[in-house]
Amino acid sequence: MKRAEKLEAVRGSGNVFRDLGHKNADTEQFKAILAAEIIKALDRERLTVRAAHARTGIAAADFSRIRNADLGRFTADRLIAVLNRLGSRVEVNVRVRPAKTAA
Repeated sequence: MKRAEKLEAVRGSGNVFRDLGHKNADTEQFKAILAAEIIKALDRERLTVRAAHARTGIAAADFSRIRNADLGRFTADRLIAVLNRLGSRVEVNVRVRPAKTAA
């Protein structure tokens, strides 16, 4: 029997992209949240990517990219526009805090 390796639990910052050291972590997190809301809207309406295209005029391939979390081609405002076309309105609350500096 193989011995289990000891793992250390670490509390994340709430932004996985920041925890992984991504340069634009806040933007990536925001886009991921918007994409998750788009996926929820598609699931709630039981829309396939083709049906979503027929309803919104947005390419089915774009909905496939969103479902696969391939968000590189999307800006935050474009994702908001997709949500708007799906019949949702987006409300954003912004909190700005000083960045923690490395010690």
